[in-house]
Amino acid sequence: MGYAARMQQLQRRLGTADAVFIGLGSMLGAGVFAAFAPAAEAAGSWLLVGLAIAAVVAACNALASAQLAAQYPTSGGTYVYGREELGPWWGFFAGWSFVIGKTASCAAMALTFAFYVAPHGWERPVAALAVAALATVNVLGVTRTALVARVIVVLVLAALATATASMPHTNALDAALPHGPYGVLQSAGLLFFAFAGYARIATMGEEVRDPARTIPRAIVIALAITVVVYAIVGVGLLSALGPAGLAESSQPFVDAASGSPWLVPIVTAGAALASLGALLALIAGVGRTTLAMARESDLPRWLGAVHPRFGVPHRAELALAAVVVVLVLTIDLRSAIGFSSFGVLLYYLVANLSALHQAQRRYPRALFVLGAVGCVALVVTVPPLSIAGGVAVLAVGFAYRLVRTNCQAPSRNSHPT
Repeated sequence: MGYAARMQQLQRRLGTADAVFIGLGSMLGAGVFAAFAPAAEAAGSWLLVGLAIAAVVAACNALASAQLAAQYPTSGGTYVYGREELGPWWGFFAGWSFVIGKTASCAAMALTFAFYVAPHGWERPVAALAVAALATVNVLGVTRTALVARVIVVLVLAALATATASMPHTNALDAALPHGPYGVLQSAGLLFFAFAGYARIATMGEEVRDPARTIPRAIVIALAITVVVYAIVGVGLLSALGPAGLAESSQPFVDAASGSPWLVPIVTAGAALASLGALLALIAGVGRTTLAMARESDLPRWLGAVHPRFGVPHRAELALAAVVVVLVLTIDLRSAIGFSSFGVLLYYLVANLSALHQAQRRYPRALFVLGAVGCVALVVTVPPLSIAGGVAVLAVGFAYRLVRTNCQAPSRNSHPT
């Protein structure tokens, strides 16, 4: 392989601990500070059942991703797995679903950060500035991303532990089920948004050392830690605010800490850091999938460039940042969460189907059947407007690929290999 070709490869610099912290940074900001309120609106106290359902589906998806990543240690995650196991169109479906879902996640994290720290009326400009700043950090290199993720995760866990331990526990959990079983499934779909950060680990196949060992271990460790944290936080928020209070809150931790003024700055700092950590990892993850798709011409090939000095897909990440800036200036937080869940659940549907098809198997097939059924069950409960928007954007992507493949077909036929 020549020098020019080597420069287009990402560099293996990260170990298991780095990957775990990047995965935690992707998940903790999303779930703790953004998803519990809409889940409470859908299911009341039964959101804890929704959380358990989301955790089971996430675990199946995580094991599917781990099994696939061990065989395909390259950037792109399920986009690559779908192409290799099921065919190019399946890979495109997964990759495009991931890109649109995670782009919405980036917007959700930037808005969450701004709602906690920005003066009233300045939330959207502050969110846009956060996106620009973290895109710059990512472009400077993946080792800087991993270092920042470690610092953020440690500080966020400290803030969460302090806040949860100090919350008042005055509200009994309400047994009422506002919207029936559908509401529980919808809460699970919304809370799934909180777990989807482990996909970031699977997209790092070209950047971790010994990926066949590192990626499966890092995914399982990061997900296990996150499930425990979410369960503790979910019970704490419901006990402090009650289901109705949690459903109506745009800043649940601040509201829960209102009786202890000294907690408010700790909670605000934790929310800001968690959201920034998730945003940092999400920008990197979407950039890697965009890189993989551009390499196959499923997205414009100019997005597939790797920076010769910093070893990152800089064009993909800068283009993503530009799109996210537009989103944070135009959409609301809850719409972003629903749209993200729609795209990411479809992405993991392909992951489970790919793992079912895979010959080199580490885990029982039943796990992947359960994961696929769970993804379908949750995606149809996502808010209707999010489904409609997601279907429209998926259609645009499919139209692009169809036109591109039809345009390339004559040249392939006239120059057989």
